[in-house]
This record gives sequence, structure tokens and C-alpha cells, in this order.
Amino acid sequence: MIKEIPVTDRPRERFMTNHIDMITTNELLAIILRTGSKQESVIELAKKVLYHYDDLKDLSNTTVKELLKIKGIGPSKAIEILAAIELGKRVVRSSFVKSIHLQTPEAIYQYLKNDLEMKTQEHFIALFLNTKGDLIKKETLFIGSLNSSLVHPREIFKHAVLNSAASIIICHNHPSGDPSPSKADIDVTKILHKNSIMMDILLLDHIIIGKDRYFSFKEKGII
Repeated sequence: MIKEIPVTDRPRERFMTNHIDMITTNELLAIILRTGSKQESVIELAKKVLYHYDDLKDLSNTTVKELLKIKGIGPSKAIEILAAIELGKRVVRSSFVKSIHLQTPEAIYQYLKNDLEMKTQEHFIALFLNTKGDLIKKETLFIGSLNSSLVHPREIFKHAVLNSAASIIICHNHPSGDPSPSKADIDVTKILHKNSIMMDILLLDHIIIGKDRYFSFKEKGII
């Protein structure tokens, strides 16, 4: 148990007295969990959680329901883990946006891939940019398979006007891992592009994110 571990070797104490790079992933998770159970220490529980997943990427995309399958993890601990993961994601997104202009398909893909490539449903995201190409706001507008009745131009351009956007980039994922556009993807893109010209809020690109790759409508000359 944690009481049996020398004080200087306990996760919280090591965190206070060592450089952050010296703290193991097990110890970081143990700090988040705070306590173990009657049967195991918090360090053993942390190791068990990490062993349950192939890597940290899988853990970062887990759910409360999946975490609850691990003995020793109740709703409170599951929420603490996911809250810590989400906070980390937001820190990364915040620093990324400040350092990179989302003006190339590769930059857009790098910005969104961790959010989208592991999703089991299609998520439709709009990126609203100012005249310099800087991101003003990212908005998840729809969840589900794309079609022209679901992805309505009025909803997208309403957000663009509210955010004083000069241009828009739209993105969605293909849970299959193949980013090749479907007929519905192409039809939706053409409708939105036509409306963007009318609204004078240009649709710069439509990026489809698959597994470790993407499809850019701009790169392929479709818009």
C-alpha cells in the first residue's frame, strides 16, 4: 500500500522534488487518481489502468463506460481521468492555434487529427477564420453521416456572421479510416461553396480526416 512506500518515493512527493520529466506516466496517473482500493495501492491501480489500453492515445479516446470496466475505477475516478485528459487536449489546442496559421491542408489536419481520427461517428466541424487566416473559433456543428439536409448552409453561415469570420474551413472524419469523399460529401461541399460565394465568406477548403491521412477538396481542385 502507499503507506508502505518510503515518503521520498511516493508520486506526490517525487513530483514536488524532481523535474517533471523524471515523473513516470504511472506516477502522473496515480496523482490524478489520488487513492487506490483496499486491495491495491494507487500506483498499482494506475498501472492496471494503463495496462488496459495499448497506448496513451487509446486512453485519450476512452469513455467513462470503458473505464468503469476496470476493477477499482468508479464514476468519480473515471471522470477525474477524462477531465485531466480533456484539459491536456485543450492546452495543446490553445498553444497550437497561437503558433500556426491554419492556411494549409496539412496544418488543418495536424490541428484536428487527434480530435477526429478515432471517433466512431462522423463529426462535422467548422473553422472560422479572420482576414489574416487566424482561427477565431472552432465549432462542432453536426454529428452523423453527412447529407445536404443535415448540413444546412444557413446554420454554418449564421455562425460565420456571429463570429465575424472572413472565411471558413469545414472538416469531418470518416470512422472507416478512408478519407476518400463520398457522393454526399461532394454534393454538400459544392452547395456550401456556392453559398459561400453568395455570402462573400469564402469556403477555403473541406478536409476529410481518416486514419493517418486526409483528403483536401482544395488540393484536388474540387473547390
